[in-house]
Amino acid sequence: MNEEEYNKLTEKIIGCAYTVANKLGLGFLEKVYENSLLIELHKQGINAEQQVPINVYYDNIPVGDYYADIIIENEIIVELKTVKIIDNMHIAQLLNYLKGTRRKLGLIINFSKPKVQIKRVVNNF
Repeated sequence: MNEEEYNKLTEKIIGCAYTVANKLGLGFLEKVYENSLLIELHKQGINAEQQVPINVYYDNIPVGDYYADIIIENEIIVELKTVKIIDNMHIAQLLNYLKGTRRKLGLIINFSKPKVQIKRVVNNF
């Protein structure tokens, strides 16, 4: 995927996140936003899977696993939060997921503010 394709897809994802936030408002658990975002992504024709098991590799050897909230087009990892603020710990977590899975781009989407917070995280390899 080239930079322009990443940018277009990211814009669509963000648009879906805003739609979900506008329809649901504040105060729900992360899982409610996750399920709703998945519905909205699919309505927009975006291939997305939730709670995808992902292996993390070290020297090409699997060393651990986690579940990505949502993976879009098998390229972008989306981590959803319902926290006061996206902090460095959240960014480091997503960056480690990107490095461990050899993916380039991730988004942290925080639904606990009146305006959705979104942080783009890039793995420069």
